[in-house]
Amino acid sequence: MKTRLFTLVILFCCLLSCSSKEETKVLRLAHGLDTNHPVHLAMVDLGKQLKITSKGKLTVKIYPSGQLGAERECLELLQIGSLDITKVSGAVLENFVPEYKVLSVPYLFRDKNHSHTVYDSPVGRQFLEKGEDYRLRGLCFYDAGSRSFYTKNRPIETPDDLKGMKIRVQKSNMAVSMVQQLGGSPTPISWGELYTALQQGVVDGAENNLPSFHTSKHYEVCNYYSFDEHTAVPDVLLVGTETWNRLSENERGWLQQAADASAIYQRELWAEAEAEALKVITEAGVKINYPNKALFAAKTKKFDQLFEPNSEAFQLMQSIKKMQ
Repeated sequence: MKTRLFTLVILFCCLLSCSSKEETKVLRLAHGLDTNHPVHLAMVDLGKQLKITSKGKLTVKIYPSGQLGAERECLELLQIGSLDITKVSGAVLENFVPEYKVLSVPYLFRDKNHSHTVYDSPVGRQFLEKGEDYRLRGLCFYDAGSRSFYTKNRPIETPDDLKGMKIRVQKSNMAVSMVQQLGGSPTPISWGELYTALQQGVVDGAENNLPSFHTSKHYEVCNYYSFDEHTAVPDVLLVGTETWNRLSENERGWLQQAADASAIYQRELWAEAEAEALKVITEAGVKINYPNKALFAAKTKKFDQLFEPNSEAFQLMQSIKKMQ
């Protein structure tokens, strides 16, 4: 009897353990950023909040620094259900969801308050839902600041300074067109290979936000940062519809709630990161300049003509411009 009772207790414990494991779902989240980056820290916070809200039923395992591939590869993994969540730049997402091209229009946003208002609005939600036809559901926007040029050998004071310069851009048709219109030679290179490309002179410079310039340590090989702030393309947190459709209604609510909270927290982290980045690169000897933005805006006015007047993309762009 004692042996039988002992066996039943062991069996019950095993069943309880299996049941506990079945109740916990682990969502795999991959991205290409450094673990010190404010967007990564926001996603860590998302995981903490999700675990608390779901009482441990939903957790997140993060694969940072391009462990599972570059942004495009992560999007493709999401589409086939081999990955659950990823973060990509809106510039990369435009290759999958055409409407996202709007967010790469130069000088679309008047300032940071304007961009945040758009992200939190029904228009922002329209963008996030646009990807569902491509098996990609947007959860939230992360602030990626304004993108500016940084270069090795000379500052960018006017668009004419870009002539003859090879500038690294993301694999985005909008980014390529922008640099071309400004007179430069756009050169798509993956983020992970950019430090070496700058070091070896494959490109003369690049364009990105201040915290990314800092955390990537590109300031070690580039001597100039020019605040022309030509675009303010957000990062987008996405869940694959393969994963989304497997979640219960409660689980979807928990995930969306955690994503929304992480987006607000990320803005605080971003402001701190921008201040810290400016301090570090200045102390490292990077020369900062503030060119006349009007000169760059005038060179990129033709971007409005890329969208058909009756297209949904054009209407979305107009809605953003009118938003207070």
